[in-house]
Amino acid sequence: MKIKHIIILGFLALFVSLNSSCRKLEEININPNESSTTHPQFLLTKIQWQAFNAFKGTGPLYALKMIVQTDGENSNQIYAWQRGDFDAYGQLRDVTKMIEEAEKRNLQDYIALGKFFRAYYFFNLTMTFGDVPYSEALKGEKENNYTPKYDSQKDVLVGILKELEEANTLLSKIENRIGGDIIYGGTASQWRKLVNAFRLKILMTLSPKEADGDIAPKAKFSQIVSSEPLFTSGSDDAKLVYLDQIGNRYPEFNSSSYGSGMYVDSTYIKRLQDLKDARLFVLFTRTPNAAKAGKAVNDFTAYEGGNPIRPYDEVNKKATNGNVSKVADRFTKDPTNEPSVLLGYSEQQLILAEAAVRGWISGNADNYYNEGVKAGFKFYETYAKGLGSYVNEAIATNYLAQSTVKLSSVSTVEQKIERILMQKYLRSFHQGSWSAYYDHLRTGYPSFAKANPNHFAYRWMYPQAEYNSNATNVAAAIASQFSGSDVITAKPWWLK
Repeated sequence: MKIKHIIILGFLALFVSLNSSCRKLEEININPNESSTTHPQFLLTKIQWQAFNAFKGTGPLYALKMIVQTDGENSNQIYAWQRGDFDAYGQLRDVTKMIEEAEKRNLQDYIALGKFFRAYYFFNLTMTFGDVPYSEALKGEKENNYTPKYDSQKDVLVGILKELEEANTLLSKIENRIGGDIIYGGTASQWRKLVNAFRLKILMTLSPKEADGDIAPKAKFSQIVSSEPLFTSGSDDAKLVYLDQIGNRYPEFNSSSYGSGMYVDSTYIKRLQDLKDARLFVLFTRTPNAAKAGKAVNDFTAYEGGNPIRPYDEVNKKATNGNVSKVADRFTKDPTNEPSVLLGYSEQQLILAEAAVRGWISGNADNYYNEGVKAGFKFYETYAKGLGSYVNEAIATNYLAQSTVKLSSVSTVEQKIERILMQKYLRSFHQGSWSAYYDHLRTGYPSFAKANPNHFAYRWMYPQAEYNSNATNVAAAIASQFSGSDVITAKPWWLK
């Protein structure tokens, strides 16, 4: 009996010892300096920085005929891009994590902002490709689903509009300051204005689907304008202000992309010249020859661009001879330069002007238009350091009085929409990403010269990585949308 007791006690001791060792091993394997959970406010700051910089860069500037390349052929300039990327899903993982952490703590403000950023990224994804993973996306960690199905573009757009509506409702109940917010300083009411302005932007983008009852863009647009808060001035702009600190500087500061081969497109310069638009003086430099001749900064004839549909070596010769303007030095030499505006008052008012012209709302289209244009000038008066006198309020007022600019100088709906979209385009240098190109696709305005007038690029091809890791689902998406051809000339649902 004593022997049995000794054996039993021995096994108990061994069990306790092993159990204790396992706990110690678990403790050793947990990094005390790396938390497995975090407050969502720390994720929010990173998410905001990424989102406001996500679609910066020169790609859209080539497609929108704002800049030209003189030392090679840029695929964006000739509408010959190929595959896009799914990098946005990387940013969306941070958004997903923020929502998860907020749900653990029942923090409705961060859940609301998470819904906004989900809508923002998924909108850009679906506009880039067409159908994309949405309902099953970002569930690899929780559900081990690494091959999500593709949702139809219509379902994605219906879904993100619903998420934005939910975000607006949640934000209407938030009274506390939102920690970690570097855009609005934690003010929920400001975020609510942005959410609703973004809803208007999406709905107007879907104007080709006005007859679709599931989207109902006209009715939803009208309801938002009549009953929800919106931007009331430029101070409401959703903007990221840059700081002269490492990691916080303007994205194009010291950028090598503005090297010797990049110049201004004659398309953009001529439109500014034809309209006597003083924003020309704060965006670009005089040509070297004009500067040498002593022409003033505000002399419209001191600026010239390169022809985007001529061979790049011809444009290079013109530039070498000192007859092509470049982008203003402030974009590369000023670490703070101008804020990055995700969506602002100027764009919102021009969207409202288009809605009034289309009969979606009862407001005065001329007033919305004038406010939008003036806000565009005011932005540069505020942030184009040392150049604000060229774009002050008096100059903006005189600009709007011109028959070539005034909205009431034209009579038809199409003519008015053309003028409104021209102003959206002119205000979007380094600010609008691809929005003006999508306006061009849905309306034809503004028009762009093309070496091949019959070639239209409506989307990007899916990433090669999807063919490698999610082949069945991407193939199904291509088959359902484009009869099996993943090409940039195929129209996605929103344009059909």
